Amino acid sequence: MRLAAGVRERVAAVHGGGGLPERLRLYDGWAARYEQDVAALEYRAPELAAASLAFAFPAPPAGARLLDVACGTGLVARELHRRGFRCLHGVDGSAGMLERARSTGLYRRLRPCVLGREALPAPAEHYDAVTVVGALGEGQVPSAAVLELLRVTKPGGFLCLTTRSNPSNLRYKAELEAALERLERQGAWQKVLAQEVERWERATSEEESTQGTGYISGVVYIYRKCPIPPLEEG
Repeated sequence: MRLAAGVRERVAAVHGGGGLPERLRLYDGWAARYEQDVAALEYRAPELAAASLAFAFPAPPAGARLLDVACGTGLVARELHRRGFRCLHGVDGSAGMLERARSTGLYRRLRPCVLGREALPAPAEHYDAVTVVGALGEGQVPSAAVLELLRVTKPGGFLCLTTRSNPSNLRYKAELEAALERLERQGAWQKVLAQEVERWERATSEEESTQGTGYISGVVYIYRKCPIPPLEEG
């Protein structure tokens, strides 16, 4: 079934080349319809990211402090909560999205922040896990911002990142993966997982479709910040 024109137009608008104030205005306006639209897109990233992080997590996650960056309306929080994560903090640049996220009741703290333009509102080595699902892409959060994600993650903590593999995002994806690999060579973190997923979400145009499937693909990355504490005996 073909995507509704309104969905395609809203997705194209927020991924377009406008400046930051314009993009934030578009996200504020999209907030009320966002979950309806991503359901039509069959957007799987929140579920896939949460499942990957829960699989990697070495201990029951209820007491783990987690930061959901670019949290949107709280889709990732819902999936994390289903998997036992309870201490969730969130940040987003859109006031409209934060209002929706607050209405879920799943976050203990929500704050405005535009990653890549501002430091995250948290001290160093504060979180057991940090997620960025959906915002690492062309025209959105710059790949260099992964350093700020590392700053707020505890040694031994996890970072869960996603990006898309559609044609218009391939340049960004190559830049991101170069940054991730450089940090691994420098000993900043260890790669736990890099999972390519074919049916990430429905494509909004034939040009973005993977091999004519009508879908685009994406990737989930899990990294663990070094130094990694030794396993406790017993």
